[in-house]
Amino acid sequence: MNARVTSAAIMIIRLLVGWVFLAEGILKFVLPEELGVGRFTSIGIPVPQLMGPLVAMVEIVCGTLVLIGLFTRLAAFLLLIDISVAIISTKIPIWLGHGYWRFSLPQLKHYGVLSMLHEARTDISMWLGLIFLLIVGPGVLSIDAWRWSREVDEDGRHEVQPMPDLRG
Repeated sequence: MNARVTSAAIMIIRLLVGWVFLAEGILKFVLPEELGVGRFTSIGIPVPQLMGPLVAMVEIVCGTLVLIGLFTRLAAFLLLIDISVAIISTKIPIWLGHGYWRFSLPQLKHYGVLSMLHEARTDISMWLGLIFLLIVGPGVLSIDAWRWSREVDEDGRHEVQPMPDLRG
């Protein structure tokens, strides 16, 4: 696969993952009872009045960072923690068919592994996308790549290295 195709593919994953987290973070503020503090309370998340806005801000800031490709691996790591907690707190009870620890069981028609996989399809996709970004990084079509292309010459001046030609 050539560099242009690889770079475009990495950017597509960044856009996919970034916009989902950005949108979900905004929605936690816009619809707090459904997706923010109210939902965190019903799920059993500790200190929901603090955790709801905190998680929303992490999703907005880190989702934006992933979108633009700035501090991509750090942002992906923080979002990986975020989505892992979401899976543990909301999807594992569906698999088990009952709540556990602090986490409650949502009202659904079906429970078990297939129901959990259905309910977790976006979460699992985001989890895998974040793992991908942790492994391969942001790609050359990112602010991170531009930042890394700068090198200091012998006189201590910054010299910007040209970005690769992606026209093929």
